This record gives sequence, structure tokens and C-alpha cells, in this order.
Amino acid sequence: MYVSIRECHLPGLFGTIKAGLGYLGLDCFELEYLHDKTVIGVDTQGGAKVSLATDADIDAYAKKCKDLGVRVSAILLHNNFGAADLDAELDWVISGAKAGAKLGAKAMRIDAKMIEGTLEERTDHFAVCMNKILDATKDTGVEMGIENHGKLGNEQEFIDLVLNKVNSPRLGATIDTANFYWYGYPLSRVRSIIEHLASRTKHTHVKNINYPADQREIQREIGWEYGKYASSLREGDIDMKWLVPVLAKAGYKGDLCIEDESLGRYQPDQQKAILKDDAEYLKEILASL
Repeated sequence: MYVSIRECHLPGLFGTIKAGLGYLGLDCFELEYLHDKTVIGVDTQGGAKVSLATDADIDAYAKKCKDLGVRVSAILLHNNFGAADLDAELDWVISGAKAGAKLGAKAMRIDAKMIEGTLEERTDHFAVCMNKILDATKDTGVEMGIENHGKLGNEQEFIDLVLNKVNSPRLGATIDTANFYWYGYPLSRVRSIIEHLASRTKHTHVKNINYPADQREIQREIGWEYGKYASSLREGDIDMKWLVPVLAKAGYKGDLCIEDESLGRYQPDQQKAILKDDAEYLKEILASL
């Protein structure tokens, strides 16, 4: 395992992705791939976008990363399998996987946004979509992780059913360490779900929440006071010294991707210090394995 970070944290604080990685002592990042096939340039100021619409564009981005000594660890998509033009949506997801492969990304984050309906209808539809994507990208080697995201995507039953219906070694979970907690599950159930999915993890978003003691082991409403209690990795209720060994024991070798949603409560200098501590904390834990 190794530490990476969502690139969206970096340009606003450090100017560029490259500068932010250097400050944090990291060399890899998750890259958000938009529907117009643009991404944040690795050395463009303030998050300016560049295109990945052609093979030449992708090759240029890969060369820039190599020249700067950084790499793309994963591709992040905001896909919607309930889109009106589903064929176009699936074609775009396929293009993201192919771009990711050329950039050297090992995994791709799949959003759980989908159609409305019963659990069976939703999982059947999602499985059909994933099978089409996996078949069209079978030569890429890019693995795909469904993130536990949103009101429906955090249902353990949904994730289990989709993974079992598709039954592909390239499909698993993007474990967002705090989203199950955000969803309202008691802390002990969050731990049990993560343990359950650990062996099927393909990618991670590592963040934390520090709820009051009397709220940790009860079923809360979805999103209860999240903006107030989202925390740094070191300060939250989800023990990273427990989490990382669980993933390691299950055979996970991918990135621990920092996604710190507590930053908005702090001034820029404090945000930089928090991200630096997030990165150092994860590296300390990895060094102790």
C-alpha cells in the first residue's frame, strides 16, 4: 500500500498538483475525469483543465507526469447509471478506463448513482452496466471499485449484490472509510462492513468523522451534523491504525487516497498543516506494518 490524495485538494492551496504533492511528500494522485474528457493539469495553475479527448492528449499528460516524477494512482468518475442517454454514459466510462490505462492508473472509482426502484431492480441494472464496461475494457487491466456513496450506494446489501451478480475479479469496492458512518451506521457496524469488503477492495477514499461519544453506537439519520464533525484522519472515530492492517491482511496493495472533508472549516495555512499530518499519519502506519 501507499499514500495518494485526491487532486482537488491541491491547486487551491498550493497552486498546482505537482506543488501540492511536493509539499506533502507524495508522488501520486487520484485524477477526476469529467464528462467533457478534461482533467486538472498536473502543473497548470489554480486547477486549470486540460483535455484527454485524444490519444495524443493522453500521451502528453502521461509524459508530463513522468517528467515531473509523479503518477496517477486512480481515475475518479461521477458516473450516473440512471442517465437519460445511458449508452453515451457508458461510452464515457469506458473512455475513462482506457485513458486511465494509458496513464498507468491501477483503479477507477465508480459512483453508485443509478436508477430508482427496488433493490433487485437497481442491482440488476447496475450489474448490466458494469458487465458492458468490463467487457469493453478487458484489455486495459484497470480494476474498478464501486464507492459506497450517497443514500443508496451505502447500503451494504446493494454493494454485495452487485459484486456477486457481476462476479468479476476486476470489480470490487472503493471503500470510503467515512461514508458508511455518514450514512448513519453505528461505528461497530462500519467496522464490520469494512472488514467484510476488505478482500474485495480495489481503491479507497480515506477520511474520518469525530462524532460525540453518545452518537457513535446509535443509528443516526443520514448525514447527521457531518459538516460539523468531519475530521482529520488522526482525530476521527475510525481508527486508521485498525483500518490499514485490516486492508493489508486482506491482501489490498493499492492506494490510501486522502479525501479530507474537514478542511472547509479552516484557514489555508491550517488546511495545509492538516493535509500534511494526514499524509504523515498514514505513512507512519504503513511503516509499522
